[in-house]
Amino acid sequence: MDQLMTAQYNLERVQAVARSFGSSGKRLLRQDRILVREGTLLKQSRRGLQPKAFFLFNDVLVYGSIVLNGRWHKKQQIFPLENILLEDVEDGARLKNQWLIRTPKKCFYVSAASYEEKKAWIENIEDCKDKVLQSRSRSRSCSLDFAGPMIPEQASVACMRCTSKFTKIQRRYHCRKCGFVVCSTCSRKRVVIKHIDPTKQLRVCPTCHISLNKDVHNSIRMRWDSAGKSTEEEMEYSEEEDED
Repeated sequence: MDQLMTAQYNLERVQAVARSFGSSGKRLLRQDRILVREGTLLKQSRRGLQPKAFFLFNDVLVYGSIVLNGRWHKKQQIFPLENILLEDVEDGARLKNQWLIRTPKKCFYVSAASYEEKKAWIENIEDCKDKVLQSRSRSRSCSLDFAGPMIPEQASVACMRCTSKFTKIQRRYHCRKCGFVVCSTCSRKRVVIKHIDPTKQLRVCPTCHISLNKDVHNSIRMRWDSAGKSTEEEMEYSEEEDED
């Protein structure tokens, strides 16, 4: 009876989270999905710190923007735990009790209200991740490409590549590879970064554009050496300028 009551209670909690994202949210309800932890954390976004609602399930980490605290959320993000890497971060002058969450598609800093809460979140995520990897016979050292953290826009008054000053006309952009805040001139190049989006051309700075092109050419050269023919038609990058 106790097990049935626990299962019913968990089902109701998962349903409540799913309903809070409305029709725009992806399906969260699964027979074996358990809500382990939920709470509000400060997330470092491109435009600064913002409170987000976080939900840790036994297999995924979910967060979203808060519309009505505890009842309504939007902009749902879901990350499988096996693709998450956590890095502890020392307290800074502005932000305490923070850590870095790295995934192939996103990389961001979050902070808790206390050290105890931070420690609990990290331990819970790591514990759930270990269980997922064990159940799927995967290693923690499995090789993945992770996205770089986006530097907040207000952290720089000038382009972090060419040092041009930002103005009302000279807007800020982000390189999706290194996360630097750059100007329009230094964000004209676009490249497919497969672990972020396998098809979309993303903004990158000149430095990352050169680096990514080298990686592509090295990959082509290796294929040439192994297959004896060119595969340049498979190159997935573009030198077209942005059309804002």
